[in-house]
Amino acid sequence: MPIDFAALDGETLLKELQEDCTRQGASDIHLSPQKKDVRLEVRLHGVLQQIASVTPKTYAELLRRIKFESKLKLNITNIPQDGQYTFQVSQKTPQGERIRTAENGEPLDGTRGERSRTVNVRVATLPSRFGEALTLRLLDPDRGILPLEKLGFPAEISKTLEELADLPHGLILVTGPTGSGKTTTLYALLSTIVGKARNIITLEDPVEYELAGIIQSEIDPAHDYTFASGLRSILRHDPDVILVGEIRDLETAQTAVNASLTGHLVLSTLHTNSAIEAVPRLLSMGVSPYTLAPALRAVLAQRLVRTLSDDCRVKGAACDPASNSSYGGQISVPELFLMSPAIGQLILSLEQTAALEKQARTEGFVSMQDWAAKIVAQGISTPFEVARAIG
Repeated sequence: MPIDFAALDGETLLKELQEDCTRQGASDIHLSPQKKDVRLEVRLHGVLQQIASVTPKTYAELLRRIKFESKLKLNITNIPQDGQYTFQVSQKTPQGERIRTAENGEPLDGTRGERSRTVNVRVATLPSRFGEALTLRLLDPDRGILPLEKLGFPAEISKTLEELADLPHGLILVTGPTGSGKTTTLYALLSTIVGKARNIITLEDPVEYELAGIIQSEIDPAHDYTFASGLRSILRHDPDVILVGEIRDLETAQTAVNASLTGHLVLSTLHTNSAIEAVPRLLSMGVSPYTLAPALRAVLAQRLVRTLSDDCRVKGAACDPASNSSYGGQISVPELFLMSPAIGQLILSLEQTAALEKQARTEGFVSMQDWAAKIVAQGISTPFEVARAIG
């Protein structure tokens, strides 16, 4: 049902907006003040889509309500602020599923045939020319932790990743831009080893998934609890496996590399365009090639590519590849760069990316572009979408 932005007060509008976006599977909501109105956009299947324009008056009410919910200062508009809050969203229960009940037997959400879940919202404001811009990131537990085979990786990639997760030590990296599914992949890896008598500790910003049987910690830079300082603390808790949300600086990189050389399996992310580029990126940060070569086990780069809807797969040319309505989901398109003695020697020799890729291809390396071509040939996605997501 379309939302009547003009008729609703701030509290009701926020409730309708966040619940509707969550049910559609949106990951982010963006509100951007323009000269005469405010642009409302949502990110769905990785693509930003404008859904409405709202008046400055309506936006002021909505912004005030969001600041109140996330405990941001209402009178501060000239500096960025960050906060968070949670809300409940209900959905119909599958047939036969038990509804959570209180001690008196009544459903907790007050409605039979429905169940509710808690969605965490990360809020960020930013001063802009025409007022405060606002971004809401929806962390929905129902999007949850998927097994590797559900991420859309080729079977041989999934098998190799499972084998890597069973290694006793070493550094495994997942690279790609924001929103490419790196954290989802890392948790899919963790889910394969939970319960195997291994002490698993994560350090994240923020904790996006809940996984039973592990210790999850969230950085707090305001209190000097950063990736670097947190990783040093984690090492005093006898971990077997460590997940570091992101390698952002030399200290974190060096600590992660050293930990992987001293009997720990370390999983982390890095922002690079390809898997092989992770090597020169770490070296340029200041990591020694003499520690990186023996520590690194693998680098997985990935992008999320939208898949054609069931109707479009049947109709084919009848669907417009540039239309958002032609797509119905996403899969991960990977490239997996594996270490070998020959590649280790190239790293020690400070060879360029081209030399690393040439050697990797002789050992079976397949690029994202190669995998994407197969997806297009199978009718799973389109050249238009591949060009948008991968290039």
